[in-house]
Amino acid sequence: MIVGTQWGDEGKGKIVDIFTKYADMVVRYQGGANAGHTIVVDGVKTVLHLLPSGILHEGVKCLIGNGVVLDPEVCIEEVNLLKSKGLLKNDSNLVISLNAHVVMPYHKLIDKLREESAGKGKIGTTGRGIGPCYEDKITRTGIRVADMIDPARLKERLNEVLLQKNSYIEKVLGHEPVSLDEIFKKYSEFGSVLKKYAKDAVDILNDAIEAKKNILFEGAQGTALDVDHGTYPFVTSSTTIAGGACSGSGVGPTAIKHVMGIAKAYTTRVGSGPFPTEQDNEIGERLRKNGGEFGATTGRPRRCGWLDLALLKRSKVLNGLTLLAITKLDVLTGFEKIKVCTEYDAKGDPVYIELDGWQEDLSRVRSMDELPPNAKKYIEFMEKSLGVKVALVSVGPERGSDVIVQNPLWRKFGETQH
Repeated sequence: MIVGTQWGDEGKGKIVDIFTKYADMVVRYQGGANAGHTIVVDGVKTVLHLLPSGILHEGVKCLIGNGVVLDPEVCIEEVNLLKSKGLLKNDSNLVISLNAHVVMPYHKLIDKLREESAGKGKIGTTGRGIGPCYEDKITRTGIRVADMIDPARLKERLNEVLLQKNSYIEKVLGHEPVSLDEIFKKYSEFGSVLKKYAKDAVDILNDAIEAKKNILFEGAQGTALDVDHGTYPFVTSSTTIAGGACSGSGVGPTAIKHVMGIAKAYTTRVGSGPFPTEQDNEIGERLRKNGGEFGATTGRPRRCGWLDLALLKRSKVLNGLTLLAITKLDVLTGFEKIKVCTEYDAKGDPVYIELDGWQEDLSRVRSMDELPPNAKKYIEFMEKSLGVKVALVSVGPERGSDVIVQNPLWRKFGETQH
């Protein structure tokens, strides 16, 4: 299982892409098109918002679990994009859970209107309708994939739901109502396109587990955005921690063998909310520029700051981390001194220690021995502070610009883990 340990944007897409080489199945279990996973292969960048990052590998089955809120328009766009690149040749390699809830036009409208009216109290959502869709799931007024692919059922559900939604849109948010006929026409067409992918994902997933297949669970967002354990109310609307994979896909917790946390070598955040180590100064700007820190989904500039080990310690506990992957270590090249937050004081302010930086280019590093001494000390300090072994260090955006120390999926090839 691969999970983000910060506020998202840790580079999970790249790490999933690396380990998918050793996987039979990749499972996305929460979030929606508010995610943005960027993968660079042979200089070509692909950004996926909904489909599992493993879809770029031929022959790997990719599953969208029931915990995901599916934007069918985005899903179809991504399927068409992949097919135009000669990928997803076999349609059976994409499975969408019948129980996944569908993001509807009124969800996006409500999301947008609420943010516009919030003023300084804005959460900083992506405007993709994610929160309102999860709300409907909890209030049992949601529309699921199983409803969307059945025109008669879709019409029935829209008749039940839109009376309430339009009343809210008109009377509370002051906007014109949405059209049932327009939504039905558009979404019944979406349903006809996606019907071939819609299946009982629980059976497929657990059959793979029974057959001892290598399965990789791909999380979206990050631990500090978890709806229960994150910086509430500045959080996403789903369970982003490792436990969410079980309910979000339909697998028992005893089936999970490893939980790999992904952490940037520094810290970033998109949108509003607390960020103790933020550097709203030339250091933050330097990190943003060197790291290309702009949101993959919204294009918004990310807030940047020093590494927060106090946050990572909480993430370790919440996720039960067994391994750690460090991304964007190369971005820190050139800093004379690098600060790391080890704890917060009584006022909640970060307490820093200072480590020596390095000047060497890391882009061609492919083993731990090739790392500059101070870069190696930085990694070792993280390992010792967290009590979690580093399995991978990423030193660039390209596929292959990584140091793999330990691979929990190597058994597929009969190799031994080291």
